Amino acid sequence: MSRRRISVAVAVLASVVLAATACVRSDDTTYEVFDDPGATPGYSLPEAPRVVALGWSDGAVALELGVKPVAIYDWMGFGEATKGVGEWDAAAFGDSTPELLSAQSAGEFNMQQIEELDPDLILNVRAKADSAVTDNLREIAPVVTAPEGTGDFAVNWQTQAEIIGAALGKRDAADTIIAETTTAQRTAAGEHPEFAGKTFVYAAKYGTAYGAYLAGDARFDFFADLGFVPNPPITRLQSSGFFAQVPVERVGDLDAQTGVFTTIGLPFADLENDSLINSLAVVRDGHAVRLPENDPAVQALSAGTPESLRFALDRITPQLAAAAG
Repeated sequence: MSRRRISVAVAVLASVVLAATACVRSDDTTYEVFDDPGATPGYSLPEAPRVVALGWSDGAVALELGVKPVAIYDWMGFGEATKGVGEWDAAAFGDSTPELLSAQSAGEFNMQQIEELDPDLILNVRAKADSAVTDNLREIAPVVTAPEGTGDFAVNWQTQAEIIGAALGKRDAADTIIAETTTAQRTAAGEHPEFAGKTFVYAAKYGTAYGAYLAGDARFDFFADLGFVPNPPITRLQSSGFFAQVPVERVGDLDAQTGVFTTIGLPFADLENDSLINSLAVVRDGHAVRLPENDPAVQALSAGTPESLRFALDRITPQLAAAAG
């Protein structure tokens, strides 16, 4: 075991955020550090820690906090052109280039590959809650996870930033980037009172069905922070963490006062030519924004980091204002 790993393996962090606990676990012990602005992690990291980021956008959040991961699991397929993160974050890597991790199936990590990276810390926060995976990862290095009881990939963007900030000893920086995004959202909401109280859906067409994002996911919370409220029928659908499936016979549940519609793994034309979607009043009357899944605003909302949400805000607010008017 390297000296670097020895320096962090003796103690670990659990950060309580919004009355929940998130853990950084070593091979032997779990410690808790409560949500005190003056609290510091129960271990020390090198000045330039080797961070491997496995969770959805975990690497981008670390980067926004000033820590360049040595490897990133490229969930969104950004690729080498932007170093595994969105265009809004890529420049922060400077001359550094992370190793981009991938697998035949999303989330199936190559443990040998991760071990060979010799990480000081592994981030797996916005991820599937899988104790077996966590146990395997903690054999390699301390692991940062979401609060216990969080649904798969359902940690909200503020909590994700707080947990990663605390784990990296960058909690003040996390508070700053969260505040910058929150302030920008409040400013936009104040400039567009027409958003307040309008029912809203962020929906996607995929395969032969549809779905809608739910509270707790950045793709919905972004719009809630602008003043929109969930379309009630969506809240009554069976959910899977951050997403509710909408069967064909329930597509009317997507008929909110305002909406954003996109696709997952389908050509945009499939959405534009969908007779059921086109029959909804929200679409028919011009109160919906329809965007392809590779639109930068859609990608930024999917990334769901403080920086990406500010990027999305600048691009989608004018379209929302036209739809909600």
